[in-house]
Amino acid sequence: MFASLPRPVKVLLGVRILNQLGAYVLAFLAVLAGPDLAALALAVFGVTALISRWAGGLLLDKLAPRTVIASGLIATGAALLVLAAAQSPVQVVVAAALVGLAFEVYEPASQELLARLTAGDQRQDAYALLGTSLVAAGAAGGLLAALLLPLGVRWLMIVDGVTCVAAAAVTLAFLNKDTAQITLPGQEKGRPTARWRPSALLLTLTLACTAFAFGYLAILMFMPFVLLQRGAPPWLPGLALAGSALLAPLVVRLTRTAVNALSHKTTLSCGTVLLGALTLMMLLGDGLALTIAAYLGWVAVNSVLLGRWQAMIAEIAPADERPRWFAFHGSSWGLAQPAVPAVVAVAAGVAGGTGAAAFLTAAVAFLVVPLFLIVNPPTGLTPMTSTGTR
Repeated sequence: MFASLPRPVKVLLGVRILNQLGAYVLAFLAVLAGPDLAALALAVFGVTALISRWAGGLLLDKLAPRTVIASGLIATGAALLVLAAAQSPVQVVVAAALVGLAFEVYEPASQELLARLTAGDQRQDAYALLGTSLVAAGAAGGLLAALLLPLGVRWLMIVDGVTCVAAAAVTLAFLNKDTAQITLPGQEKGRPTARWRPSALLLTLTLACTAFAFGYLAILMFMPFVLLQRGAPPWLPGLALAGSALLAPLVVRLTRTAVNALSHKTTLSCGTVLLGALTLMMLLGDGLALTIAAYLGWVAVNSVLLGRWQAMIAEIAPADERPRWFAFHGSSWGLAQPAVPAVVAVAAGVAGGTGAAAFLTAAVAFLVVPLFLIVNPPTGLTPMTSTGTR
């Protein structure tokens, strides 16, 4: 699976994995900011991160993906070092804004470059490997953070910045300059010449992915809390997360042939229904063993869906508008992230506790996804024309 991918794709996957090893700024930004400043710092970071994703898509109108990726990583590394040095409340908030403005710039460029370099099953393999490898790298990054935290949270920001700069160096050294010009038949690169606006299909798919992202993040954020609440020993949540990071790539490898034969719509619709059912199982089953079993099943199903959203956008977006489709559609994660704790907090009183609220709202979010796909479904795997999208 990995061996069959083009060399530039392998390099890009390595760049993203290297960067992900240190990508824990969001998890520890609140710690650095302190209790009085955490909410403001996180809000500022969230808004500016959304802006940076859009900026990354727009920069692709003028710059090659390789340049955008490297520039975004260097800017993020520099901003993280500024954050590590920030002392006063104003400095911390300004530094958080700087990090946010650079944090997502490379994301649309990474997805666009994968789309240019791959097609068919190979494209789905590339996006799936990207998703699973980032999960695994994130788990390894969590272990690294645990080792560094006793030295102080600012060291986390410094190491995070260093990994960004190292990833940028790898990009410039091993990703050929002419890679950005590689296109496949039907992928010739143009530029939107008129004022761009998202199509109805893109809006619908973004809403669907926002619901998916809400469910995913709700499980990710609150699973350790629920496990401890249900009597798990302190070491079990970490072991469960590490196990899920190892399980995901294994499931992708075993199910690759069967899943690649299905359409994106079928895979996402059936997969999210299964995720919703397994989440309800975690909600209704109070036993620790049942919770862990349902969670591992959830991880297995979710691993099949990793990268499927990006692969779908790569297939159906007009080639000249694809970077903006990636940027707009990717905003779903930025929208879902601040919504999860707010919605869970509101639902806790009705659901009977924080953990139950997290599972209940996640299940509803997953089960809503197929409804969006039915209302305005993707029209197969043939790239769409850009009529009506400008």
